[in-house]
Amino acid sequence: MIINDFSKENSLISKYIFELRDVSIQKDSMRFRRNIERIGEIMSYEISKTLNYETVKVTTPLGEKEVYVPDNKIVLCSILRAGLPLHNGVLNYFDSVENAFISAYREHPNDDDDFEVIVSYLASPSIEGKTLILVDPMLATGKTLENVLEALKNHGKPKQIHILSVIGAKPGIEYVEKIFPADTHLWIAAVDDRLDSRGYIIPGLGDAGDLAYGDKL
Repeated sequence: MIINDFSKENSLISKYIFELRDVSIQKDSMRFRRNIERIGEIMSYEISKTLNYETVKVTTPLGEKEVYVPDNKIVLCSILRAGLPLHNGVLNYFDSVENAFISAYREHPNDDDDFEVIVSYLASPSIEGKTLILVDPMLATGKTLENVLEALKNHGKPKQIHILSVIGAKPGIEYVEKIFPADTHLWIAAVDDRLDSRGYIIPGLGDAGDLAYGDKL
């Protein structure tokens, strides 16, 4: 896996991560969503540098000019519901992509630390031979991405996979590395060292879905 860790160099992403983590600032749900969206926009620009390009001719009011434009067929897949702000950030830049949505959530059947990731909804076009961009803001254990990859198998085999996350934990990243193809790109804004006993990122930022859209039952 090719890991692109934005925390290893100074950029505006560091400011957005600070605001996402801060217990007082993150209470502003609109700002929280927008900061995740901004991170998605910056990552999209960086992803654009890895794509294939073709030469096309454009006609202006005063003449013609050859320009380079991406020729990748892209499917953008968001893991609901926390992935929606990140999805919107990517969509702001890749505005003509196809879109997929998948619902994945943790279930603690015995109300203890053990859990299963349940995939209960999937709407996706064919991903056969296309560039798949998976967005999941919190890469904790890696089991959600594992189950999403399995669920998408019936929709084809992508030519290339990009994973976008805001914050991840080292154990989860190591787990995902074993599951996804070696040429998969992981774009991540911050990496924390560990998980707690229930598989949540420490220090992380809390529940991204709740902070973005409100508490759930």
